[in-house]
Amino acid sequence: MPSIKEVAALANVSPATVSRVMNGTAKVDEEKRERVLKAIQETGFVPNEAARTLFKRSAKIIGLVIPSIENPFFTQFSGAVERTADAHGYKVVLFNTDGEIEKEKNILQMLSAMNADGIILTTSSEGVDSDIQNCTIPVVVTDRLTKKNVADAYVHCDHYRGGRLAAEHMIENGCKHIVCLRGKQDISSARERYLGCKDMCSERDIKVQVIDCDYSFEAGLKATEEMLKTYPDADGIVACNDIVAISAYKVLHQNGIKVPEQIQLIGYDNIQLSELMTPELTTIAQPIEEIGRKAVELVLQQKENDEKEYILEPKLIIRETTKNKKNGGKG
Repeated sequence: MPSIKEVAALANVSPATVSRVMNGTAKVDEEKRERVLKAIQETGFVPNEAARTLFKRSAKIIGLVIPSIENPFFTQFSGAVERTADAHGYKVVLFNTDGEIEKEKNILQMLSAMNADGIILTTSSEGVDSDIQNCTIPVVVTDRLTKKNVADAYVHCDHYRGGRLAAEHMIENGCKHIVCLRGKQDISSARERYLGCKDMCSERDIKVQVIDCDYSFEAGLKATEEMLKTYPDADGIVACNDIVAISAYKVLHQNGIKVPEQIQLIGYDNIQLSELMTPELTTIAQPIEEIGRKAVELVLQQKENDEKEYILEPKLIIRETTKNKKNGGKG
């Protein structure tokens, strides 16, 4: 295998320049970059496929960065991304950050360095603008926003409207003491869902009560136990996502509280489990498949696209955990 010094000598550049071209860590004069890529091909310094990738500046790879693979929403979303990418001849590399910001930043740097064709990111922090700006490849942010909107594009549901739909349904079904198990307010989607719920309740002269909750099953269990102690008069629960709603139902059932007769319950996302559980969960549906498809298309069409933000509509799915006036008030 030829050395980096031999590649540098052939391209008439320094070894450091060769390294920068390969890693994408800094800008290199276009004429020098082409000389380096040609020398890499001629010497076989890297495997033929990698050299071809560098020369064409396309790895046929899309990096998908999500905060939690354990959340079924992101499992379904990842499937939508993979199917769309595969249809276009691209492969998806999945990265699970576990909500760790430093891990997320390192992944962004790595994907940029490896010359991926783009990144689809659901961030765990709104303060990653500088890290996105440092990426040398397209970045499409999904589900959430960042502080300065510096990504190449954003694809998300209208979470404010989703929160309004949830609260409106509960109120129309007679709920007077609604508790919102709200997600972390430093995440734009959670903040918008809560604001929509709060505004709708305010318009109907109902004060929404709040318990803070993460997007996990365990957090939902704890939040619901706290809710029963803090708000014993609760007759409706607006959960921050379906997993929390499912965990809330478990706690209610364990405490002999009937759903929807005594407490009505609504989730958010419309994951597959929401229809598989008994009783089936009323929820606000996000167009998960469409979000994944659009994100991939935006990564592949950045130069052809001028629109910055795509906002998709949520939909109320009425099932058995809320009272339905159409069937005589039964769930």
